[in-house]
Amino acid sequence: MVRKMGVYAVLAYVIYGLFFYWYLFYFADSSLPFEYQGTKADPASFLNGREFMLTEEYSKIKNLLFFLSTPFEWLFYFLILLFGFSKAFKSWAESSSKYKLLQTAIYLIWLSFFAFVATLPLSYISHSLSKTYNISTQTFPSWMKEELIDFWINYGTLMIIVPVIYWLMKKSVKRWWFYAWLLSIPFTLFMMFLQPIVIDPLYNDFYPLKNKELETKILALADKAKIPAEHVFEVNMAEKTNSMNAYVNGIGSNARIVLWDTTLNQLSDEQILFIMAHEICHYVEKHIYIGIAIYLLLSLIGLYLTYRIMNWAVNRFGKELKIPDVKDIRSLPLFFMILSMLMFTVSPFSNLISRYEETRADRYAINMTQNPDVAITSFQELTRSGLSQVNPPLLVKIFRYSHPTMLERISSLEEFELKQRTKDK
Repeated sequence: MVRKMGVYAVLAYVIYGLFFYWYLFYFADSSLPFEYQGTKADPASFLNGREFMLTEEYSKIKNLLFFLSTPFEWLFYFLILLFGFSKAFKSWAESSSKYKLLQTAIYLIWLSFFAFVATLPLSYISHSLSKTYNISTQTFPSWMKEELIDFWINYGTLMIIVPVIYWLMKKSVKRWWFYAWLLSIPFTLFMMFLQPIVIDPLYNDFYPLKNKELETKILALADKAKIPAEHVFEVNMAEKTNSMNAYVNGIGSNARIVLWDTTLNQLSDEQILFIMAHEICHYVEKHIYIGIAIYLLLSLIGLYLTYRIMNWAVNRFGKELKIPDVKDIRSLPLFFMILSMLMFTVSPFSNLISRYEETRADRYAINMTQNPDVAITSFQELTRSGLSQVNPPLLVKIFRYSHPTMLERISSLEEFELKQRTKDK
């Protein structure tokens, strides 16, 4: 039975992978609808033939890697359970220490290490692909350093969360999911507060914007939007990537306006001001807090469903999965697998909300700057630097895109430009 379940799981993953390969490379059509051909959203108007070809190639492979990586995580956790590795991790932990907390730490280091090794090849393929297409400029040692930072941050986070969850499971078999959710609220807010000043600097160096004239203009926009920002931060990303980005993150007094140096190097001041006006909207309309509220609501539903599905799975397949009880630490891979599946399932909904907020931010920015031509060229340059598809396939948009497609963004700006010209007449 165990061998059959393993074979079926691997077979299902292979069929799933083949489907998305066929969908992305043979079925999906990313060509521009006829009515947009010749417009400023048409890649032919701002990309040369080679750039367009590279964009299509890169996007297809990158999208395939995305669709392969998350279900691979499910397969990994399923096989860890099926072939008794989770049971072995617990045995090693118990034989190494008599203290429960230390046993949990040892179990987690083994599970985290195996997960890291299993997923590293896909991560490296993604990194190598970005280098091949000149998106990434990051050296292997630098990339590996960030992978290890990720590992230890994730491990440290799990060392806080997992002991609490399994303690709650033992204390309240039927309500642990709700108490875990209640505790996640202050923890999520605390992590959001720490992100800009503790976690982000582990990866990159942040310093006040060197271009003081541009900083003054950005702070004037921020002041107009009543954002209490005293400095704009610049981050050194040029040694890692050729793509561009800017964002406002953090909550409360730790809120930061951040610009990648690649954005500063590749865009004009007017284009940067449009992008910053877009980011400022997220602060003004409290999109960060709305995002936290939606995340907490979805996590409540997710934890409840995880509780129900875990109980069903252990009752039905506990013997095959080597899980005697949900409260046993051996059930942790099942917990991770179910939670990951639920997050993937709900991603189209969360992406839809995000695209709505990003659309509002685009409108806010264009109303603030009143320069549609600059806005359009900004998006064209973002497309070129990131080799982004202007009109991605439907499933890619649904599952991957937290922003509107470039077709949607540029065409809406063209409509604004047309209305502006009509008004001027």
